Amino acid sequence: MTRKMNHPAWFLTPYWLLFFIFVVIPVIIAIFLSFTYFNTIQRPEYIGMKNYVELVTMDTVFMQHVLPNTIKFSLIVGPVGYLLSFFLAWILAQIPHRPRTILAVILYSPSMTIGVAMQVMWTVIFSGDVNGYLNSLLMNLNIIQQPIQFLQSPQYLMTIMIIVSLWSSMGVGFLAMLAGVLNIDPVLYEAAYVDGLQNRAQEIWYITIPQMKPQMLFGAVMAVVNTFQAGAIGVQLSGSNPTPQYAGQLILNHIEDFGFIRYMMGYASAVSVILLLLVYAISKVTQKLLRDREAEA
Repeated sequence: MTRKMNHPAWFLTPYWLLFFIFVVIPVIIAIFLSFTYFNTIQRPEYIGMKNYVELVTMDTVFMQHVLPNTIKFSLIVGPVGYLLSFFLAWILAQIPHRPRTILAVILYSPSMTIGVAMQVMWTVIFSGDVNGYLNSLLMNLNIIQQPIQFLQSPQYLMTIMIIVSLWSSMGVGFLAMLAGVLNIDPVLYEAAYVDGLQNRAQEIWYITIPQMKPQMLFGAVMAVVNTFQAGAIGVQLSGSNPTPQYAGQLILNHIEDFGFIRYMMGYASAVSVILLLLVYAISKVTQKLLRDREAEA
């Protein structure tokens, strides 16, 4: 019996158990509930594809605001945050250990304190009265005469959400890329310069990126997941759900609105399944692109 328990597969048992309980089972339940009418009080009532049909044909908020907002937000924050993570990781790898550690902690910390930081710092910066830092600065420079309601204005809310998200995007993917750059053998760079490498751009393209493909792939997947999971940003900044004129409404806000405010849990589950499919599809495309690039290299 002892020999059987020593098999390496047993070390994976806790992971698979937790994965099954907290990922597989909730996904199965969400898919089941998406085909029902469920108000969290009465038993779920099977209604077939009705939730999905209503989502596509009748939910104008989702089709005209939520889905375009989510795609726009993800296409900007995901790629830009991914590139920022890589280049900041590469820059930090060029400096000595002690300042690198301090700067890495500074860059990583916003991703851990985003909720508190938004409530305290960003709402003060973009406050809609004369005491807001940005309004005060613009009025002192005579650029504006009256305070602007930045966080309540559909014109500015999405831009502010993108700025805040990029500020807090140096998360686990950033640390993985930093570890990947630091683990590259310096001998490779020396040999490349002997063979004719001429500048840092070629060094990054021909040595750094090919040598840290696993970290690049992990960072890309994390960027996709994190951007599509974003939802609290617009609500916390504006202080309301839905956000003003749905300007900052993302898919997670839509799920929260129907699931926990209107108690239409079946419909919210259908939106959750759509979100899951979007994340899965884009993650697969990202992995294919990076793996194809690796095969070419």
